Amino acid sequence: MVKKSIVKKQTQDYDKSLSSIVEKIEESKHKAITTVNELLIELYWFIGETIVNLQEKGKWGDGVVEQLSGDLRMKYPNMSGFSSRNLWDCKRFYLTYHDFPKLRPLVAEIAWSHNLVILHRCGNDLEREFYLRMTRKFGWTKNVLIHQIENQAYEKTLLSKNSFAETLPESVGRQAKLAVKDEYLFDFLDLGERHDERQLQNALLLRMEAFLREMGGLFTFAGSQYRLDVGGKEYFVDILLYHRRLKCLVALELKVGEFKPEYVGKMQFYLAVLDDLVKTEHENPSIGMILCRDRNRTVVEYALKSTAGPMGVAQYRMVKKLPSDLESLLPSAEQVGLLMDGVD
Repeated sequence: MVKKSIVKKQTQDYDKSLSSIVEKIEESKHKAITTVNELLIELYWFIGETIVNLQEKGKWGDGVVEQLSGDLRMKYPNMSGFSSRNLWDCKRFYLTYHDFPKLRPLVAEIAWSHNLVILHRCGNDLEREFYLRMTRKFGWTKNVLIHQIENQAYEKTLLSKNSFAETLPESVGRQAKLAVKDEYLFDFLDLGERHDERQLQNALLLRMEAFLREMGGLFTFAGSQYRLDVGGKEYFVDILLYHRRLKCLVALELKVGEFKPEYVGKMQFYLAVLDDLVKTEHENPSIGMILCRDRNRTVVEYALKSTAGPMGVAQYRMVKKLPSDLESLLPSAEQVGLLMDGVD
């Protein structure tokens, strides 16, 4: 028995040691990738700055880019990134960010491929800052980033209606606002115009990967028709998600019609029960999302004014389009800046 106990302890010690080594290797790999990326961005910044100086101070024309491309590829035949197209991108990259010192550290923290997507697809500095910060914070892949830009995550996030500022600690509330959008596009669903809530829920469950991607990343699926037992009675949350960065449960209620104020009371009940019976002590308060086919923004504002629970009301669409009349509702540049200053 004693011998078996010794062997078991030796095995446990070995497994623990192996686990710590693997953890250290993974940490080192991540640091190495991060360092390589930072050095690459620094190189492309330098190339862009050099091209600008040659053209503005040295009076070289556009031909200098082709010449540099040819010479660099001849000097380093086994290295990629020296095509004339990429060198033009280096110049544009430098010109876009050199007057914005607070953004320069951000560009070094995401991959060059992500930087190019933001550089080519975003129309102004605030929009670029939003996607830089969100990509870094939520770890968006290139495809997720493209999806978010095409579906106007910037506009839809800034327009979102919620009670997070009033019901959550400031740091958590700000992060939650950035994680929840005003509108979601479910164009990946094979649903007709006429569908009920169960059909909508089943369709989302069948396309879970696309659904979570549209939600914005870092959401994980926790359950559907999630059962809550309260006072001997059963209640069911349509879809329960978990947000890994916010470290909180996210309860989704699906409504195929127009938003009604009474939905807020029901969601507040769900959040209270989730916090009391399901949430762990290390997690942040649960938040709720009411997804409706349609909603009146003024009615939503009044409905959320006095709620004690952190929740948002969003609209879902089956076709891609942000109504032009909502463009005028976007917050001011100062308000957007204040919101994004809270994203570390």
